[in-house]
Amino acid sequence: MKTTDQLIISLLRENSRMTLTNMSKKTKIPVSTLHEKLKQFKQGLIKKHTSIIDFNQLGFNARANVLFKVERKQKEELKEILQANFHTNKLYKVNNGFDYIAELIFKDMRDLENFLDEIKSDFNMEDMKTFYVIDELIEEDFLSKYSPLFSSILSK
Repeated sequence: MKTTDQLIISLLRENSRMTLTNMSKKTKIPVSTLHEKLKQFKQGLIKKHTSIIDFNQLGFNARANVLFKVERKQKEELKEILQANFHTNKLYKVNNGFDYIAELIFKDMRDLENFLDEIKSDFNMEDMKTFYVIDELIEEDFLSKYSPLFSSILSK
């Protein structure tokens, strides 16, 4: 990937609502070129425009990352249940002895624990590990800061 593309992506990751005019001023890339780049990015690179929400302000105070390992014949069913559940924020297929890791968000610990108890009773769980999130330190930060590679572009 070109350095200029990485710079544009970095600026979008930092603030996806930045105007093309401001982006052009920062990068010295013409607005028309930025517009064309964004059109290209939207055809595969950019998956979705979204907002990062502070769930605590909405009253969702219990967050956990849960690793699941179920019997082989139940993997697909568990995946479908987790994908369809309102409380699943992220779901990944993983390895190293587990099938999935899910980020689950609930109003309180009781609701979270009740959900996990329900999952345990509905599936032949071979293993499950729960990691409660105490404090979020970094979120959606990858590629959002300027790389030293950009200094030559930004200093022109």
